[in-house]
Amino acid sequence: MSFGTIILLVFQILYIGTIIGLITVIISENRNPQKTISWVLVLTFLPVVGLILYLFFGENHRKVRRISKLINKGLEGKDIPYFGLLYEQEAPEDRYKKLKRLLKTVGYAPVLANSKVDISTTGKDKFDRLFMDIDNATHHIHLLYYKIADDKIGNRLKDLLVRKAMDGVEVRVIYDDVGSLKTNPRFFKEMQEAGIQTECFLPISFPYLARRVNYRNHRKIAVIDGRVGYIGGINIADSYIEGVEWGVWRDTCIRLEGKGVQGLQVVFLLDWYYSHKEGLNATPYFPSSVSLGNNSLQIVSSSPLEEYENLTDGFFQAINTATEYVYIQTPYFIPSDSIIKAMQTAAMSGVEVYLTIPERSDNFFVNAATFSFVKVLLRHQVKVFLYTAGFLHSKMVVADDSLLIIGSANMDIRSFELNFETSAFIYDRDTATKGKSIYLHDLEDCREITLEDWEKRSPLRRYFESLMRLLTPLF
Repeated sequence: MSFGTIILLVFQILYIGTIIGLITVIISENRNPQKTISWVLVLTFLPVVGLILYLFFGENHRKVRRISKLINKGLEGKDIPYFGLLYEQEAPEDRYKKLKRLLKTVGYAPVLANSKVDISTTGKDKFDRLFMDIDNATHHIHLLYYKIADDKIGNRLKDLLVRKAMDGVEVRVIYDDVGSLKTNPRFFKEMQEAGIQTECFLPISFPYLARRVNYRNHRKIAVIDGRVGYIGGINIADSYIEGVEWGVWRDTCIRLEGKGVQGLQVVFLLDWYYSHKEGLNATPYFPSSVSLGNNSLQIVSSSPLEEYENLTDGFFQAINTATEYVYIQTPYFIPSDSIIKAMQTAAMSGVEVYLTIPERSDNFFVNAATFSFVKVLLRHQVKVFLYTAGFLHSKMVVADDSLLIIGSANMDIRSFELNFETSAFIYDRDTATKGKSIYLHDLEDCREITLEDWEKRSPLRRYFESLMRLLTPLF
């Protein structure tokens, strides 16, 4: 036996031992059975590649606490800032009392009353308003975005922020390292040279890549002077205005004034604390709020650091509370079993449940996995629509003319379990009715799917979608 053959044999024995060990660990962790089976199959039938994928994406974040160590590195011995400046409204005896109590319990999200909410459905409208608010800032500008691109809109923002910083306004920017991976580092360095404080969320650097790539800050938040706030699905990039090669980019965000802005400020300041490793004296960033509208809302955040899956629980309870209709828009639909069951149960109980997803997505494999869930929904009387005018990136839920949910979270496993996300749960008839009108208007650019037509698709395509569904833990 040659030396090379011996080396190969030793490698094979070590590799097989490693795979057996990993499979044993995965099974012993008592994960969701679907995830367990998926990872076992990936490790078994994708030699070497499967191992690499697991090292990058497969660690059980709720067990190993690696992300917690990374986030808290440098904060040893420091107390987490407490922001006790929120104006909490006593939850009235209304139909959403249980939902409000749930979100307060699992997500520490108080009910904030008397806020004004304006909805934007295009990138141009959002940027026009945001840039005007930034231009009018007198004290501070806080921006937290998954993606800040070094393109036309990104440079317009940078130039505006530089000017405001030179005028003495405090400017802080947090960006995600994966979301902004293509942005030239010089872009952020120019901000810093102008006096803007910037922080990169969990920067990627080998050999820590496998630990960090799975946990991304997917939030899109802006707070100006503690009085105006933005939340939704729109990042800082030209594509949100110019669209994609196959059509428009359809998205949704909201502009807040009033007490609801304080909820966004808390999210930003906590992320700043974890990224910058220093807390801020909170008082200047929570000015006295005035009543500017009739909306009561909760700002709900979720992350892999938390004990509960806050947004999963919130969406589940919202669907279960509906009595007339639930309309859902999401670019990626890879839901938990509980969300699927909630939608099916609601539809079979006579609630009108609509799901709108893009016909074509910016991620071919995720889109295929999304399609694998369509049949089971159709069979349970959920109506499914494909958006055909471009890419639907909106993350919106509206129910019963009384509840509107808008934020950064997609209805998929990654948003629910791995990412840092934030959504606004808004309890107001007028605002929810506007959301409903937007949803119904979007249906004009959709085609409804029937179970009969869906089953006519080629067996090969259906098999591929089922295969992608099997690999959903990777997505």
